[in-house]
Amino acid sequence: MEHIMLDSYDRKILSLLQRNAEMPVAEIAAEIGLTSTPCWRRIRKLEERGYFKRRVALLDEEKLNVGVSVFMAIRTNQHSREWARAFVKAAEEIPEIVDIFRLAGEIDYMLRVVVPDIATFDRVYQRLIQKVEIQDVSSMFAMETIKSSTELPLDYA
Repeated sequence: MEHIMLDSYDRKILSLLQRNAEMPVAEIAAEIGLTSTPCWRRIRKLEERGYFKRRVALLDEEKLNVGVSVFMAIRTNQHSREWARAFVKAAEEIPEIVDIFRLAGEIDYMLRVVVPDIATFDRVYQRLIQKVEIQDVSSMFAMETIKSSTELPLDYA
């Protein structure tokens, strides 16, 4: 897909919608200095070009009793496509695993798991290793969330 540089209006629109996807077009337009119709057209064009993956509600982990974040560093000695597919499928089937990253370096995969407590994490861990063979797992429990954001930097677009 061709990369199209965004202008300042587009970046401002994306910035506002990253903070509040439900912001009315009239408010966005007033905030960035356009009238509603051209603002609406810009939003539609950004959608058509695929700048929005989806619009979601961000839920409160504490209220949902999944306030414990565990980072699982996974190492494997199997680097076949079949193993990778099986691993990703197994991890995707466990709803407590909310992020999966394939890494370069000594760690092959990093997972973020959200659970209410350590005992629940152990059950998640057991479900994962029953589904796929893993060489080594190191788990780290987050003590405090210093920064967590869904807002992406827009200076490079």
